[in-house]
Amino acid sequence: MPASRHTEFGDFLRSRREKLIPAAGQLRSGRRRRTPGLRREEVAELAGIGVDWYVRLEQGRTVSPSDATLDALARALRLGKAEAAHLRALARSHDHRAFVPESVPPAIARIVSDLSLPAYVTGRRWDILAWNRAAADLLGFDRLTEADRNILVFMFIEPETKRLFGSTWETEARRMIALFRATHDLFAGDPSFIELVERLRACSPEFASWWVAHDVRGGASGQKLLTHPRRGAQRYEYATFQANDDPSLKLSIYTPV
Repeated sequence: MPASRHTEFGDFLRSRREKLIPAAGQLRSGRRRRTPGLRREEVAELAGIGVDWYVRLEQGRTVSPSDATLDALARALRLGKAEAAHLRALARSHDHRAFVPESVPPAIARIVSDLSLPAYVTGRRWDILAWNRAAADLLGFDRLTEADRNILVFMFIEPETKRLFGSTWETEARRMIALFRATHDLFAGDPSFIELVERLRACSPEFASWWVAHDVRGGASGQKLLTHPRRGAQRYEYATFQANDDPSLKLSIYTPV
């Protein structure tokens, strides 16, 4: 694993360990707990690996866990499907090339423009690359400066977004952080991702607080309740699609319920 990936791998292990509550009778009794969650030696015991080996993993040292070890850790830490997949992705030995902002092929841009439903295209860093009139009317993307055309900046820094999401803002914002975390950790050492996260942490107390939880989740569809300035509250179903020619491009479409 690259150095930055080591750090994220260890941080993710620690964040999951600290969230666990020991199950009755699952572990040998020991000294009184002073911090929440399991101790390192307890996770090692549950996973059937050496304590020193687990400590090295959590400290982000240069180690390459086997698939069997990763599966054992996922079981010991009670990881969900998305969390287990994230753990495996962080452990892969290959590295990504430096992030380069994507561009939207003309054919995709025309499709988005011609759609009557709100639709937009984002890249790997969640930059907003293209959108249509319906998305501009619903989400206000037209008023964003070029530097602010990013879904996370839109969600956590753009002042109108909390009004748009109303009482659902916190739930949706936490969901977005957990979705973005799965991609971010694979590019943790990239200057473009570092710059984005540092800006969000500096400008949004909520982002700074929730980011350290290191939550990860999957999901590409669902519903959102949005409050349009003229039409009032409206519920939308949304779905996302990846481009075959460039999987880093994601098309999002909103359909009124």
